[in-house]
Order: sequence, then structure tokens, then C-alpha cells
Amino acid sequence: MRPGERPEPGQVEPTRPGDTGTWRSLNSVAPGGSGGERSTAHATVHRFTDNLSLRARLTLIYGMLFFAAGSLLVLVNYLVVAVLLNALLSEESPAELIENSHYIEQVLTHVTRFSLLALFLVGLLAVALGYAVAGRALSPLQKITRIARRLSERSLHERIALSGPDDEIRELADTFDGMLERLDRAFDGQRRFVANASHELRTPLAINRTLLEVALSAPDVSPDLRTVGQTLLETNARHERLIDGLLFLAKSDRELEVKARVDLSEVVTTVLSQLSGAIDESGLSLRQDLRPAPVTGDPVLLERLVANLVENALKYNVDEGEITVRSGMYEGMPAVQVENSGKVIPAYEIEGLFEPFRRGSGDRVGSGRSAGLGLSIVRSVVRAHEGVVTAWPRAGGGLVVTVCLPVPAGNGTEPAERR
Repeated sequence: MRPGERPEPGQVEPTRPGDTGTWRSLNSVAPGGSGGERSTAHATVHRFTDNLSLRARLTLIYGMLFFAAGSLLVLVNYLVVAVLLNALLSEESPAELIENSHYIEQVLTHVTRFSLLALFLVGLLAVALGYAVAGRALSPLQKITRIARRLSERSLHERIALSGPDDEIRELADTFDGMLERLDRAFDGQRRFVANASHELRTPLAINRTLLEVALSAPDVSPDLRTVGQTLLETNARHERLIDGLLFLAKSDRELEVKARVDLSEVVTTVLSQLSGAIDESGLSLRQDLRPAPVTGDPVLLERLVANLVENALKYNVDEGEITVRSGMYEGMPAVQVENSGKVIPAYEIEGLFEPFRRGSGDRVGSGRSAGLGLSIVRSVVRAHEGVVTAWPRAGGGLVVTVCLPVPAGNGTEPAERR
């Protein structure tokens, strides 16, 4: 990207020299044009109606029905009083009837006024009672909603177990429990299958590697056989990386078994020291800005997460490219951001990069460097820690991946947010 150029929509501006401490973010431009005020008012009305809860809607319906029935009752009361007064005065002479008509109108006016006042006061009481009754009637649904929000692939063992009368809501809860049980069996069976298959495949691969190494170590090995053996060793190593990736993916898909206080800056420092040799050999320029970012999670999984991000930036880069690694607080959350130069990646391909066995090149030729599970493991680890991972294409080529994790409980003091 040349100096002075602006990134295209959907791209992130690269980090400039001396600007390492500034987080990369995707800026969206609000569309302009005529009719903005009208569209804003229209959107406000729709937002108000859409944000009404079911309890508020039921209360509104209860209130409208009560006021409609009360208005009809006031009208019937007015007609009944008018008919009774006219019947009582029907035997009087016309002169007396005309004289008392004024009193009849006053009586009807007072009856109507006090009836409307009583309707308003009782209507307010009815709305309050309707709100309470609606909340009571919807409490089982609120329990179902709370449990459904807590559920994920790692907590499908929970059940609603709703008690009470055998009505429609109880039937809904029982149906939901049955669905959860089927999903739990399906996910558990899938994880067991991946783990067992990976374990079973590692043994023959280890035997193959040993046999090939022993055969190649013989002094009388011909050049052709040595070439074939080296090729087989590379293929075997790629399969071992694939199996290890599948094992780690199966492990990261489970609920966290280890939770410890970890600083992401220390994790990044450890990973960069482990990969320092590969970074030096690549000839890439490494820029880093590491600030404290405390989280609660599995240290092994978090280290694998950061390692996969850095390895991905190493593998999919260009000659004399660059890698920028940041850690700290981003939008109020502990975060790690890895930015790398590389080939231009269309925005519509970003989501596919997080799928297993998907690579940025879109093919499998020359893929011996990677098993295609790096970003899949990243997303799985982030989900296990209830975090968020986002990726944006970088202007001029490359990728910017940001991982945000929840703030640990009891963390009273947070570092200042950086932009």
C-alpha cells in the first residue's frame, strides 16, 4: 500500500513505522444521502416496536382489552341510566318533563364523568396486575431462555427439568430437553471418534517414521532409495502434524478442565522466543508491542492459540515482509492481535479460513507446510474461553487477526484502552 492511499472498504490499514502500539480496527463509513431524517425516524419506530418484550406486549394487550370492555360498559351504563330516568318521568306532564330534562342531563353528565374516572383508575390497576400476571405466566419461558443462553457444545449435559402442570410450556421444555440429549450424544460421539481415530493413527505413523529412519541410516543406501525415503519421511511428518492438529482440535472443543490466571503478554513472549529461530530464518521483520492482558483460562491452549497465529503469519507471508504482534486491552477486553503482510485475501474468503483443511491459497498443492487446522484450532480455543476472534484483510495484502477474551472475574483495575 503506497503512502497517502486509503484502504478499500472492508480492509484494514497496515501498521506504519512508529505506530506499533495502535490497534488495527475495521472502520465503517456511514452512508449519507437525502431522506436521512425520515429513515432515522422510521428506524426509531421499528426499533421501539421490535424491542418490546413479550411481557410488555401481553400487558399492552391486556390493557387495551380492559379499556375496550370498560368503554363498552360505560356506554351501556349511560344508556341504562338514561332509559330508567326517562321511564320514571314518563308519567309526568309535558311541562314538568321539560323542566326536569335539565336535571336529567346533569345526572347523565356526572354519571359519565365519574364512570370514565373510575375506568381510568381501575384501568391503571388492571395494567399493573396484567404486568404481574404476564411475568408470572412467562417465568417458565424465562427459565428456558436462561438455560439456553448458557448452553454450548461443551455444556449440553445441562437440562431444563421444568416442573409444574403438564401444559404447553412443560411440553416445550421436555421437547427441548430431548433435543439437548440427542445433541449431547452426537457431539460426544464425534469428539470420541476424532480422539480415538487420531490416537490409533499415531502409532503406525510413528512405526513408519522409525523404519524409514533406520533404513536411511544404512551406509549402502542408493541415491534413488534415499530420495524416495526422504520424500516418504516428509509425507509421514505432514501426516503426523495433521494427526496432532486433529487431537488438539478435539481437545480444545471440550469444556475447559484447567483454569488459571494467565497474562497474554507473557504467553506471547514465550511463543516468540520458541519461534525466534524460524522468524530469523524467514527474514521477516518482527514488530511487537506487548502490554499486560490478564485472562483466566488454560495456559496450554492459550499458548497453542498464539503459536498458531504467529505460525500462520510466518507461513503465509511474502519475501521481506513483516509481522506485528500486540497484546493488551482492546475495547475493554484482554486481546492479542497478529498482523502480517502477504498475498491479497478477498473479504469473502476470510470466514472460510477458519474452517478445517482450508488454506488461503484455495488449493492443496504445496500444502506440506500446513495441515490446514491452524485457524480452526484458534477459533475452537477462543470459543472454549468464551471469547471472540475476528479477521480482516490487510490493505496491500495480508491478514489482521484479533482475539478478544473475557475480563477475568474480580479484576478491579484494568489497563488503559489503546487505540
